[in-house]
Amino acid sequence: MLETSSSQNGFILQDKSGSSLLTSTLAGEEQKLLACIHCGLCLEACPTYVITGDENDGPRGRLYLMRAVGEGRLANDSPSFERHIDRCLGCRACEQVCPAGVEYGQLLEAARGELFQSGPERGFGYGVLRLVLKHVWLHPARLRFAFMAARLVRDSGMARVLRKSGLAKLLSSRLQFALALLESSARKTNLNGDSNEKRRLAKASTDASLRDDVFLFAGCVGAGLFSRVNEATVRVLEVNGFNVQILPEQVCCGALHAHAGDLEGARILARSNIAAFEHSDQNQRGAVVTNAGGCGAMLAAYAHLLTEDAEFAERARQFSARVRDISQQLETVPIRQAADVAGRPVTYDASCHLLYGQHAGEAPLKLLGALGGLKFAKLDGAERCCGGAGIYNLLEPELSALVLEEKLGSIRATGAKILTTGNPGCQMQIGAGALLSGMELAVSHPIELLDEAYARAGMYEEGVKSKK
Repeated sequence: MLETSSSQNGFILQDKSGSSLLTSTLAGEEQKLLACIHCGLCLEACPTYVITGDENDGPRGRLYLMRAVGEGRLANDSPSFERHIDRCLGCRACEQVCPAGVEYGQLLEAARGELFQSGPERGFGYGVLRLVLKHVWLHPARLRFAFMAARLVRDSGMARVLRKSGLAKLLSSRLQFALALLESSARKTNLNGDSNEKRRLAKASTDASLRDDVFLFAGCVGAGLFSRVNEATVRVLEVNGFNVQILPEQVCCGALHAHAGDLEGARILARSNIAAFEHSDQNQRGAVVTNAGGCGAMLAAYAHLLTEDAEFAERARQFSARVRDISQQLETVPIRQAADVAGRPVTYDASCHLLYGQHAGEAPLKLLGALGGLKFAKLDGAERCCGGAGIYNLLEPELSALVLEEKLGSIRATGAKILTTGNPGCQMQIGAGALLSGMELAVSHPIELLDEAYARAGMYEEGVKSKK
């Protein structure tokens, strides 16, 4: 029989002999949990609830489960708690419609922190995830090697051969999808349908007084699989009057750790990034610019993540205040208009974390507005999750596939041949879905389209090829 007793940090579950079993981190989130007024407005905004119709697969039901754990009425290794918290995409669409302002994203990370502490043996997939997060992602050299190997598999054509041959599917449907994700990270085509991969060097401004320093957060997946997007980001920023620095000391943002519940791992990475950006910008004024919605939302959440860290709390708050998506940064200047880019029709899908985490709803559309003559098709449900959600697509493949199927159907209805979105995870998820369904669709970042248009306008000098 379980009883509860209070402690400085929250509730402690005890057995009838009085020995301590678990400490609930959710207990410290009591006020945030009580903010829910149970109105149900969040349900139709939740992709998993819409698909399953199960109250426990909606935000309101998950909040009930969190309260039960926080109050000690439910063990944090309960199968019901584990199942429904794991099935959450973490898209945070519920926050947008919640009249009570429930901070669901923060509560979800606390709930997954419970699972991370309570469930060291949660199956093979989660076991591998814990191993990789601890022994690869926290070690930059190992992580760089892992992405180098991934690029080799992708660029050699091995991923495509294994997928097309059917061997990967025969071994595992998850392996098949993982290879499709990797394959979809490669550059496909530009607006005109060709595959020009030349790296360009932005023509530098001669008026140094007009150039503000900004710092590009490269990201681990960004640097490892999407360096072409980072290069395009630098070029576009320079053409629009910014002096861009990329700090070699920066590390992964910690989003994968936080989403998996390894909050201490996320804090280790957060402290490293804060220290790195402080050291290179002593005045701490330069914007930290990202081109990945997931990274940006995580960087902006450092203030919350380290709120109880006496040394880093205020430093984290100052750092998070500097974080901007590339589209938000370009809003701070009169963005240079691009040449007439009339080509194949384009549609835009919003990254959940860019939309709900960084609150950049209109900025990416304004960026696309700088493309003269763009054939733009509005995507119904652009604000809904694509089902990627980090590595949710590999851990919860069945539910992820249903969410993705809805997204692909909406994209087909637009007639667009190019989809643009501001997060590498979304690019890979939608790209993989298109590959496996035989759909003719190129997926890119909005900044890649603007970069291409600037090249057409003669703003760049051509250089060597970029393959990442």
